[in-house]
Amino acid sequence: MTNNATLALPKDFYMRSASEKQVHNTLDVLGAELQRILSRRQLSPLFQPILDTRTGQAFGFEGLIRGPSDTVLHSPINLFNVARYANLTPLLEEACCRTLLQAFARQAPGGRLFLNVGPAFFTNSAPFRMDDVMAFGLRPDQIVIELTESEPSFDTESLLRAAEHFRALGFTIALDDLGEGFASLKLWSELRPDFVKIDKHFVQGVSFDPIKQQFLRSIRDLAAGTGARVVAEGIETEADLSVVLELGLEFVQGYLLGRPVPSVTPPNPHPMMRNGNDNSRSPRGFGNQNRFTASRLMQTVEPVDPRTAVSNVAERFSADPSLSTLPVVDSGIPVGLLNRYAFLDLMSRPFALDLHGKKSCDRFMERQPLVVDHGTTIQELSQLIVDSDPRHILFGFIVTQNGEYVGIGSGQELMREITRLQMQAARYANPLTLLPGNVPIHEHLDGLLEQELPFVVGYCDLDYFKPYNDVYGYRKGDELIQWAGKIFQDACDPNLDFLGHIGGDDFVLVLRSEDWLKRLESILQRFQEGRTIFFLPSDLERDGYETEDRKGNTVLHPLVSVSIGVLPVTSGTYATHREIATAASHAKKMAKGIEGFSLFIERRSTGIGVTAPGA
Repeated sequence: MTNNATLALPKDFYMRSASEKQVHNTLDVLGAELQRILSRRQLSPLFQPILDTRTGQAFGFEGLIRGPSDTVLHSPINLFNVARYANLTPLLEEACCRTLLQAFARQAPGGRLFLNVGPAFFTNSAPFRMDDVMAFGLRPDQIVIELTESEPSFDTESLLRAAEHFRALGFTIALDDLGEGFASLKLWSELRPDFVKIDKHFVQGVSFDPIKQQFLRSIRDLAAGTGARVVAEGIETEADLSVVLELGLEFVQGYLLGRPVPSVTPPNPHPMMRNGNDNSRSPRGFGNQNRFTASRLMQTVEPVDPRTAVSNVAERFSADPSLSTLPVVDSGIPVGLLNRYAFLDLMSRPFALDLHGKKSCDRFMERQPLVVDHGTTIQELSQLIVDSDPRHILFGFIVTQNGEYVGIGSGQELMREITRLQMQAARYANPLTLLPGNVPIHEHLDGLLEQELPFVVGYCDLDYFKPYNDVYGYRKGDELIQWAGKIFQDACDPNLDFLGHIGGDDFVLVLRSEDWLKRLESILQRFQEGRTIFFLPSDLERDGYETEDRKGNTVLHPLVSVSIGVLPVTSGTYATHREIATAASHAKKMAKGIEGFSLFIERRSTGIGVTAPGA
């Protein structure tokens, strides 16, 4: 065995050695050590879970390799650098694959094994054959081969041929570290991978970086167009996880969700990823901005104990200029916070640090910080800050989960997020009612379908609105539309239901409230009772108003009423918002065929038809 002291070198030892001769001597020694490791089968497997965001369950596990813990070759970077120098890469690749396959099969966890392999896997003899996979008791469709462009010297054509060969045998292909190199998009277009793994650079910090958010949206849309499934790597904070979930990315991986461990152990689902059939979970999309929570704004900052010395706090602030707030936590419970500017202003006074340096920091902390649960909506959080002491805008707030500290948020980030949501909502809003338009409606419906949540669509239309516009003018017509929108909005539970304005006199309600029928009937009743303010007494007396038709004949039109076509949607009945739109339009047509105020429930979905009282 090579002397451990000789091997105890930094990862970049071969670049910092004193001379080229010493570099080669060290690498020769390590190459021999690697050969012994391979011959003795001393590689250790690790597995990191990849979670399905729809269920929170493990979809698969990425296989990782470590060398013996008492040598510098414990690091996978060192392992493969030395293997490349000693021309041992094919042997190392083979040993890694066999070690991981055997360990994975032995624990029989189900799911998929993601194998991260290099160019040698394709350009040399295959590390394992189909028979080898079957011998371990695994099926080819359980193996995902991860490719990466980390080595620009690989032969792309050979890689593509080999990838297609393994795909034909039943393996699936993943493009790893998308965005790390320059050729990823070209390789994506040619390889047509089954999975795309986004490099952690574009995931970490995405909660406060709009450019990274746009990058993830683009990747999501590209993947949808090519049939690939997206894995977001490097999830380390709940704030980043929240954004990834809201963007609709299908799979996630990172230290927050599970670290690499020797056993293939499915982790407990993270609280932010409940079971997809849980009706309490709100779908992602434009229509659910009121469900974005404080966890979206949260940053993980190592707290200080209330007994920490003032001098140590000063060192923390000095060492990290970006650190604006330090939470003070006692046994997991937040008891205060230290604001950078207030604290340093106090310590900058003559002899302040000499006088107070050894005292405990709780003497100078804010003792009544704003503390919110991680599930507090951004709207609720905004109202809390507005209603509380103005200093919380500067000091920020502490985020808890089950009463224990998990992170902090800043007032600046809150204001930035509210502005972003307002701009996003305004971009797709109907200009007359400011309600969400077609794009948010479609995204909301698709989000519910994706999560297999039951809901009811109410397609609302104002009867005889066009002649009303002709008689009373477009200004009164606009007022009537706005008033109707207010009635529809009042009928919705803001935490469960959604209202959109398609345009003109057409509105769409998407209801998840259990008492949806009562809510729809209340719309008809309120409209019928309140519409009198929009008509002249003479028109109310004769229950209509007159206009001329195209032939010049006088026609009496009934007063404006409401027809609602109702479409109940359950799991598996419709695949896209387009199918829902077609079925809901039919229900609305049936409702409009009933004179006066009417509510028709689509028989093909529920087996019943209902006409509301007062029709």
